Amino acid sequence: MSHGLAQVPRTRMSDAWSHEEVEAAVADYFDMLAKELCGVAFNKAEHNRRLRALLQGRRPKGSVERKHQNISAILLELGFPYINGYKPLGNYQQRLRTVVEERLTAAHDLNQTVAQMVRAPEADSAAATNRLPDLVTAPARDQKESRVHEGGRAERVHGFRNYLEIEARNQSLGLAGETMILNFEHERLWRAGQRRLAERLEHVSKTRGDYLGYDIHSFEEDGRDRLIEVKTTRFGPLTPFFVSRNELEVSLERRDEYHLYRLFHFREEPKLFTLGGAISGCCELEPVSYSVLPK
Repeated sequence: MSHGLAQVPRTRMSDAWSHEEVEAAVADYFDMLAKELCGVAFNKAEHNRRLRALLQGRRPKGSVERKHQNISAILLELGFPYINGYKPLGNYQQRLRTVVEERLTAAHDLNQTVAQMVRAPEADSAAATNRLPDLVTAPARDQKESRVHEGGRAERVHGFRNYLEIEARNQSLGLAGETMILNFEHERLWRAGQRRLAERLEHVSKTRGDYLGYDIHSFEEDGRDRLIEVKTTRFGPLTPFFVSRNELEVSLERRDEYHLYRLFHFREEPKLFTLGGAISGCCELEPVSYSVLPK
């Protein structure tokens, strides 16, 4: 793998990464990201080793990993997907953000790949019918990352197109995710011996419309209502998702019944974590658009 850089000159060891070191780290990350988005296998440990060799051993393995996590955090802030396994980590150098923005602006092929991914229809509806997601624990995160965004059509963040919000409006993907969760809930109730409840499941976003503030009317094993709002992404578990004011209000009014189901890695091996109660109580909200009237 070529980073497009000569070996970084050896200088006095410092906690702050030099511009050349940052350039090398960002180039390496973007190389891995392009491969991951295209489904090309790569070895993170080998990339780490090669990058450290390029840096002439000036940075230990953990330092390189943290720098890659910083890059993940910046990409999420710019509305761009991050590499699976490099959990977003804040408190980064401004120099790093500048280099990431410059490289992302120039990465035309990578932008085109992501643009196609987020708009692509979920072609194989049978896949959502025949497979179920793996239920996992909700991921812990750095407090500065993975916010939930309230609002509509803010496609640009800090001058960049917000591909994550574009994906969130992909109706085909959203419907496929809802179908998967409908089947997941049917299986959950069936295995609990509540077959009559399983047969009463309702995909309300289809049967009644999307004004209710949730997508699926399910049940607890004791027969109580479980109201489910489904959010689906083809990217990682800390990818921000977007909610409407109506969803926020319904989750607050019916907090004892409300559940948010987050589906991620939908394209490959779908996984799921759930959050119960008011969205404002279990998530950090950041407004990204506003309804405006003249004064």
